This record gives sequence, C-alpha cells and structure tokens, in this order.
Amino acid sequence: MAKSEAAITPPQRRPLWLEAAGARIYAEWVRSAEEVSEPVLVLLHEGLGAVGFWKDLPELLAARHRLPVFLYDRRGYGRSDPEPLPRPLDYLERMALCELPAVLDAAGIARTILIGHSDGGTIALLAAAAFPARIAGVIAIAAHIYVEEKTLAGIRAAVAAFEAGTLRRKLEHYHGARTDAVFRAWAETWLDPRFVHWNIADRLAAVRCPALLLQGEADEYATPEHLFAIARRLMGPVRTALLPGAAHVPHHQARAATLEAIDAFIDEIRARPAGEAKTCRCGANAPS
Repeated sequence: MAKSEAAITPPQRRPLWLEAAGARIYAEWVRSAEEVSEPVLVLLHEGLGAVGFWKDLPELLAARHRLPVFLYDRRGYGRSDPEPLPRPLDYLERMALCELPAVLDAAGIARTILIGHSDGGTIALLAAAAFPARIAGVIAIAAHIYVEEKTLAGIRAAVAAFEAGTLRRKLEHYHGARTDAVFRAWAETWLDPRFVHWNIADRLAAVRCPALLLQGEADEYATPEHLFAIARRLMGPVRTALLPGAAHVPHHQARAATLEAIDAFIDEIRARPAGEAKTCRCGANAPS
C-alpha cells in the first residue's frame, strides 16, 4: 500500500529496447528493491508526449506503492521507430489494440493498472474494453472519447504556438529531428474534417474494471461534461475528479490532488479480492 517514498530505497530507472508490433520501441522500467511484482503500473503518454513528459511521476508512484512502473515511447514518438505517415484516422484504436498488447507481451507484463494521459487515457480505456483479463484498473487523465469544438480550438491554439516556435522548442527536447512529424501527425489528424465524426463512446460499456477519471477544471481541450460522459458509460466502479487549479496536465499542475486520488484508487484495487464487484459509480465533482 502507499507509504512515504522517503521510507524506502529510491527507485531506479532502467532503459531497454523492445521489438513489438513490427517496430523497435524504447521503454523504461522504474523499480525499487522493496517492490512486489504486480500489478505493473503502465504509463501511456499524451498525443505529443514521450517518456520524459512524465518527469518524476514514475519514481513517485514506484516509491509510494512499491510497485514496478513501466513506460514507453509509442511508435513515432521519442526514441522509438518512426511511424508510417499519413497517420490513419483510427490511430488510437490501433495503438490500443495492436501496439499496447504487443509491448506488454514483449516486456513480460501479465497484469497491469494502466495510467494514461490525454491520447494515452483514451488508449487505456480502449485497451481495458478489449483485454479485461490483463487490466486490473484504469486511470484516465484528460482522456477523450469524441471531438468537441473546445478540443479543436485547443489544437488550433497549439498549432499557432508551434508555428511561433515556443511549442516546437519544447517538443524538440523529446523528439529531436522528428519533432515536425510528431506535431503534424497529431494536429493534422485531429483537424481533418473526417475526424470530427470519431467517437468511441459505444466501446466504453465493455470496460468493467475499476476506473479513475481525472480532468483539470480549466482543461483547454475538453469541457467538464466530457469527463462525466465517460463516467456514465463505464460499467465497472468509477471514481471521477474535476481538479481545480489544473488545465490539461493535472498530474503536474495539481500534483498533490492528483497523487491523492491515484493513491486511494490503487490501494483500493490492491485491497479488493479477485473477482469482487463494487457498486461505486462516481466520486468527487460528479453531477447529479
């Protein structure tokens, strides 16, 4: 169970390369000497992200829960192989249903709690619907299941910041020479007129594992209703939190509140006997 990270040996990162789904994938393990072996906490980065976007969160989670943490650059991102372009409009489904299970298999991960941010949160929800036997729980941070006008407005603002150079310089630290390709693949897919019809709401009824849904109150890519729309469609126990003082990245912008919610959720999963059903449907800030 969660305890002070200062009380145990600091976790260590170990980089590795995997062959998965026809690509060479860069990954990292974060482990401490005192850990138990499972469930593994698997972190799934955002649509412009890479392993470095998580900053020190992997070490904090490994220390607080004495669980192994695994994170990787999806194909096309960071140090992993480039992806074929143009990106297909069903790229999130492909990453969830093809790449993720292949990566888990290559890493030898049998049982996991998925922690996904933005695109990664969507991938986590899709994977939980498709692979219930290996996913003990889902923490979806700022996930999306359909396209809102606010989403498109946020992406247009990101395009302007990228073209001005500020966002490009930030992303170059993680993606190097492929920065333009990473950004264009993300922005052009979401702004494609055909993508406005993308919607995975009908997939969510298959998610029966426990889920924690987090979103910043000032998220620049989604309205608060998006969070609750996801919660209403899940069939397992659900906790939600709309976090004040945070925008699209609450695990950095509202770190204490995010960790508190994650700690309670992971501890509850680990305390639950296998197969036990719970009836809790929603948590903080849910509309009546």
